[in-house]
Amino acid sequence: MNQIEIRANFSGPEAAQEALHKLQALRAFEINGLHESGWLTATVDANVVDRAVHLIEQIGGSTEMIG
Repeated sequence: MNQIEIRANFSGPEAAQEALHKLQALRAFEINGLHESGWLTATVDANVVDRAVHLIEQIGGSTEMIG
């Protein structure tokens, strides 16, 4: 199973919290970060990485792939 880690930065905690819930719905393996500070990292299956990045960007976040 190929997993990708995504780092996301948001303008505020509300957007980060919304992204957290949507990433959970995509069955992210692990989600960490300081939601209060507007950033998080999520490990997702390679099959859903495009969807995960798209939803983060829809919420107003910027992303960076790790690994």
